[in-house]
Amino acid sequence: MQLNTGVARKQESGEITNMETSQEGIALIKKFEGCPTEDDMAVSYQCAAKKWTIGYGSLKLKNGTPVKEGMKITLQEAEDLLAHELKTYEKYVNTYVDVPLQQHQMDSLVSWTFNLGGNALASSTLLKVLNNGVYEEVPHQMKRWNKVSGKVSDGLIRRREAEALLFEGKEWHEV
Repeated sequence: MQLNTGVARKQESGEITNMETSQEGIALIKKFEGCPTEDDMAVSYQCAAKKWTIGYGSLKLKNGTPVKEGMKITLQEAEDLLAHELKTYEKYVNTYVDVPLQQHQMDSLVSWTFNLGGNALASSTLLKVLNNGVYEEVPHQMKRWNKVSGKVSDGLIRRREAEALLFEGKEWHEV
C-alpha cells in the first residue's frame, strides 16, 4: 500500500500526472480574480487588460461564447465556469512540469497559469528553472510577471507575491 504524500511524481514512462487544484488554490484565484456582482448575479466587466470577463476571470462561457459587455450569469454558473476552466490550466501544469510537485506548488502554478495562460507557462524561464529542479528559484521567476500591457501593476505584484508564498508553502492570505 502506498501513502498519499501530497506529491505527484512523473512516471518513468513520461506519463502525465493528474494533480488537481485544492480549495487553497481556488481561494487564491478567487481572491485575486474577484467576481463582480449586481443583484446576486455575476456581471461582465473589463479586466486590467481591457478584456471582457465574467465570474472569476473567465473570458468565455462554457460553450465557448466570448464574454461581452452586459452579460450576466448566476453565482453558481460562475463557480461552475471556474471549475470547468481549471481543468484546462491543471492540464497545462500537469503536462509541462516534469518534476514532482507538492499540492501547494501545484495550486500556485495553476493560479499563475490561469492568470497568464498556458503559452506563458510553456515558454517561461520559470518552467525551465522548475524542470531543472531549482524549486527555490521559482518564486522569484513568478514575481517577474507583474505587468499589464507593459506597465507594472500593483494588483499583479500582490498576486505574484501570494502565488510565490503559496509555492513555498507559506501563509499568503494577508498579501
